[in-house]
Amino acid sequence: MAVRIHFTDDDLAHIRLAPAPDPMWEALLSMHMLQTGDGSAAFGGWRRRVRHDLPAEVRPLLRLAPPVGYSADFLTPAAGTGGLDAGVGALLSTPRQRLRHDLVELSRAGRRLPPWARPLADGDKEAVAHLARTFREYFATALAPWWGRVRTRFDAERAAHSRYLADGDLGGLLSTLHPGLVWRPPVLELTGLGADRDVRLDGRGLLVLPSYFCRRKPTLLKDPALPCVVVYPMTHETVLSGGTPGLRSLNALLGRTRAGILESVADHGVTTTELAHDAGIAPATASHHVGILRKAGLVSTCRAGKAVLHSVTPLGLALLDGRTAPWSGCSA
Repeated sequence: MAVRIHFTDDDLAHIRLAPAPDPMWEALLSMHMLQTGDGSAAFGGWRRRVRHDLPAEVRPLLRLAPPVGYSADFLTPAAGTGGLDAGVGALLSTPRQRLRHDLVELSRAGRRLPPWARPLADGDKEAVAHLARTFREYFATALAPWWGRVRTRFDAERAAHSRYLADGDLGGLLSTLHPGLVWRPPVLELTGLGADRDVRLDGRGLLVLPSYFCRRKPTLLKDPALPCVVVYPMTHETVLSGGTPGLRSLNALLGRTRAGILESVADHGVTTTELAHDAGIAPATASHHVGILRKAGLVSTCRAGKAVLHSVTPLGLALLDGRTAPWSGCSA
């Protein structure tokens, strides 16, 4: 299955590479990341800190952005390309029909909506203002402290691809963005979304948006009537975390696979099978690496019913967070 975007000659002439990260998209995709264990090697420290710091009154916003399936399209207005103020301003101006449509779509998918969803669906001004305030508070907690790093990585990603646009090599651009984007002129296929549909641009053009928080595969809005934006995950070479050592340093100390396993274990108690799936290795290999981390005092293992769960120790967490932890001793 794939989502197929059909281009006309006019569309090919109107392919744009976003000039800056979109705070609305990054907020939405970071909400997905916050609710999963994906990308642990790059986002484990960020996830732990945001889960700890996110105000209780902001947490219901996450219900509009479930990590699997549909998320409310109105959270990512096209104006977001102009920055946070422009994006939140567009959010405040969302037509009632769009609010109701997206919230009904979420409810049909069986999602538990926040208590203010009903007045929001009715276009109640206070409910819309509350949504905007909550969105700003989420951004201030989850993204603002790291925005400089997000922007630096975005600029590097954009520079790597902008030469194709400068040379007029549109096929080269679309073919090199991400393995999940397959260019078969004049159709761009998005694979791995679990959907099968056709989107016809009909002269609207396309915005290509690299994203720091996009997980694993490219994505786009569900409603084909909205402006077409293809969001794809940029690569990560550093850890997004306050005060943590660089990912390369942790890799050099533990090895890439064990460093990733330690990050996964730090997010929540996980089984060997889950670790193997996250790391893309065999369960026996995952068990071997966990055994080495356990002997080093970085991971502990316990049985919970029929499952065997692995969790990080204070020493392991201290290593991830770059702190000096008191030695408490461990048994082999």
